[in-house]
Amino acid sequence: MRLIVGLGNPGRKYENTRHNAGFMAADLLAVKLSADEFKEEKKFKAMITKTGDVIIAKPLTFMNISGEAVSLLLGFYKLTPDDLIVVYDDVDLPLGTIRVRAEGSAGTHNGMRSIIQQIGTEKFSRVRIGIESRGLQAPQEQSTESFVLEPFLPGEKEQIASAITQGVSAITKILADHN
Repeated sequence: MRLIVGLGNPGRKYENTRHNAGFMAADLLAVKLSADEFKEEKKFKAMITKTGDVIIAKPLTFMNISGEAVSLLLGFYKLTPDDLIVVYDDVDLPLGTIRVRAEGSAGTHNGMRSIIQQIGTEKFSRVRIGIESRGLQAPQEQSTESFVLEPFLPGEKEQIASAITQGVSAITKILADHN
């Protein structure tokens, strides 16, 4: 069994923001895998759906404490960090790019920092979706915290949609290689 976690913030206010690229990828992955609708599972502090031996989750804990939901899911399903793939936005990557890693630090990402702290390891797969474009279309002096909570600009939507599609393809490849 594999656990795929898309990081983001719950609620309409954050739906189409940069910080919700992980939620967007989880939604697309659920469609690609013909999963059922996401349902809120209070005991996991997440929205989840299952298909075959794959669980897709979107934590409802808000980004900075995403590790709580991930830890609960891993524990309940008796999974290890080797069974985990996290997909999330990365302000340190150029807009529209993706990077896949088998392990690594949290970098500047508080959601990843929370997961690493909660599960006690950096050794789990991650798919990072680049959201940075400050200085190109957004003001370079804008704080990271406010930047990630902004929606994508019209000129960026095609790039982010492509990156999310590439990210989902990377996840499906990891899943295929794991079997």
